[in-house]
Amino acid sequence: MTCGLKLRPADSLTIIFSGFLLVLTVVKFSVIPSAGYLILIYFSIILFQTILVYLGRVNPSLRAARDIIFPVVSVFVIFDSLGLIVHAVNRHDIDYLLIRIDYRMFGCYPTVFFEKYINPFLTDILQTAYTTYYFIPIILGISLKADGKREAFEKSLFLMLFCFYLSYIGYLFFPAVGPRYAMGHLYDRELGGFLVSRDIQNVLNFLEGIKRDAFPSGHTGIALTVLFLAYRYDRTLFRWMLIPVLLLIPATVYCRYHYAVDVIGGAILAVVTLTAGEVYYKLLSLYTPLGRHDGYSGQ
Repeated sequence: MTCGLKLRPADSLTIIFSGFLLVLTVVKFSVIPSAGYLILIYFSIILFQTILVYLGRVNPSLRAARDIIFPVVSVFVIFDSLGLIVHAVNRHDIDYLLIRIDYRMFGCYPTVFFEKYINPFLTDILQTAYTTYYFIPIILGISLKADGKREAFEKSLFLMLFCFYLSYIGYLFFPAVGPRYAMGHLYDRELGGFLVSRDIQNVLNFLEGIKRDAFPSGHTGIALTVLFLAYRYDRTLFRWMLIPVLLLIPATVYCRYHYAVDVIGGAILAVVTLTAGEVYYKLLSLYTPLGRHDGYSGQ
């Protein structure tokens, strides 16, 4: 690594993926809205990641920012940027294909099929389960870090980031707005809840907007990846997460965020993350030995 900086695998991954988006934005500068803004964003992520690597080595109090806060911020900022980049780079939405695959596989439109089971209490439960996606990776990371499981934390952080970034690449290649928009004319009933669903839906619609992020289902991929890592490293946390994750997966279809084939794609994403990610992590670890450069001696 340049300038004597020793990047951990997770640090390298964020820099590599941000660099990829930076280059893509430069190449497609003329067709991407606010391309200059995106270039600044991606460059800033690379810069701040590099700075935090250095500061985390000399100032232990900043390691929490490097290990927990910055990964969360970088994932959120990169995801938010996709709203400007995906449709500009690939204008061919594939909703029609995903809808057709769903019908061929199940003999119906799954999101429409679930209308017969709509119930305000069930909607509240499943909508709440759907939102656990935003918290379970953070909870796992904090738990492993608090327990001093350094190796487990480093590998888990890398694999979760790897899953996020792979899903973002999927959105670039397979843009789709999802059934809540593409199939809105087919629904006869609103997805109303009893207490919290409407508020959650409004918040998510405001935060996410239309990102063309249906395939693969990142919710499914991340949830299954986190659940596997919890099973491997923290069985107590695994037992707490099991039911929310098992509810989250059907919630993606019931709540009309994803086609059923998106969920299958998300499960494949988790498998690819945990297999290819292990190989990639070991490869990067050859150049970034754990604990040698940031004051840690290991787990």
